[in-house]
Amino acid sequence: MNKRFAILIVAAMVLGVTVGWACNQFLDPAHAAEAAKWFKLGTDLFLRLIKMIIAPLVFTTLVAGIAHMEDAASVGRIGVKTMGWFISASAVSLLLGLLMVHLLQPGAGLALTDAVSGGAAPPAASTEGFTLQTFITHLVPTSIFDAMAKNEILQIVVFSLFVGTAVASLDNKAPQIMELAEQGAQIMLKVTSFVMKLAPLAIFCALAASIATQGISMLLVYGKFVLGFYATMGVLWALLFVAAFLVIGKRVFPLFGVIRDPALLAFSTASSEAAYPRILDGLPKIGVRRRIVSFVLPLGYSFNLDGSMLYCTFATMFILQAHGVHLSIQQQIFMLALLMVTSKGIAGIPRASLVVIMATLTHFGMPDAWIALVLGVDHLLDMGRSATNVVGNSVAAAVVAKWEGELDDIEPDVEPAKA
Repeated sequence: MNKRFAILIVAAMVLGVTVGWACNQFLDPAHAAEAAKWFKLGTDLFLRLIKMIIAPLVFTTLVAGIAHMEDAASVGRIGVKTMGWFISASAVSLLLGLLMVHLLQPGAGLALTDAVSGGAAPPAASTEGFTLQTFITHLVPTSIFDAMAKNEILQIVVFSLFVGTAVASLDNKAPQIMELAEQGAQIMLKVTSFVMKLAPLAIFCALAASIATQGISMLLVYGKFVLGFYATMGVLWALLFVAAFLVIGKRVFPLFGVIRDPALLAFSTASSEAAYPRILDGLPKIGVRRRIVSFVLPLGYSFNLDGSMLYCTFATMFILQAHGVHLSIQQQIFMLALLMVTSKGIAGIPRASLVVIMATLTHFGMPDAWIALVLGVDHLLDMGRSATNVVGNSVAAAVVAKWEGELDDIEPDVEPAKA
């Protein structure tokens, strides 16, 4: 993301708040609600575009990613340890987001109008029809085309896992299918980038609609949400630091020193990919052998986005709290499992968290338009979660290197002798 686009995002936020406030102050409630409906039209179009790309995006990226996992199998022990760390870190991130959103309650007590909630009344909180048996049965699609038509993301993930694993297990690796999947993934990533260029317009419309109907007090709600997420992210950083310290000891201090600049770059650009070259170059300077870095980081950028997964649980529960929807403990556990799986299929995609959250809401029978509630401030949170992704992957590389005995002693910098 370049500076011009970042400026557009900020300008859209300011303009959306200003226009929404003007509508709320100078129009009667009926006309303000009518204006909000027109603003919501822009948001609805953006959300429809996201829904349009979900199925092909998840299928192509996940098939291409799984088909390349033979690299991890060939490395054997390193691959198992790496994936073990990724799964553990993902579980901690998801669970932490869930615990903190319950503790902070950023969306509790809101009474959202139809303009903000997408015109849908909150469904009754019920666990009827949602059992372990129906959940397991629902995992397997009867038709992949039907699953794609309905954007059943979990069923698409299951089918993609079978296809990707089958491709990887073939002796000749089905080169044409591999190429098709990779090219399809690249095409869908480009389509996604086109869609995301409309984000400033969607942000303006979302904020204008919210403020026009709810008043300027919505800024306090957003402030609580943003601050709560960054506080939760701070806890995750502390946990990553402690985990790294327990494994690599005092080497954690130079580790966090070398990833400081890449993390700042990811924060300022809202893109963890922008920091990838700097991490790749920086970690060997603190003793992490390059072959470990070159193996762990690419996998991490596909399977270990701690900040994004933290945000998925925090934002999903915030939306449900704001609409007065309560999930049972069983449903929340299923939600964590769902996010664990679906988040692996679209890692590295701009604003991938929005796609995952929308799919999660739909899976639980909630209107996907509810995601408009977080759309207006998503960029502010994207900056933080991008930096967290960088920290999580860097810690993972150092930990795996330590486990494999490939964390070398740091050599002091020595000035070359002058002739």
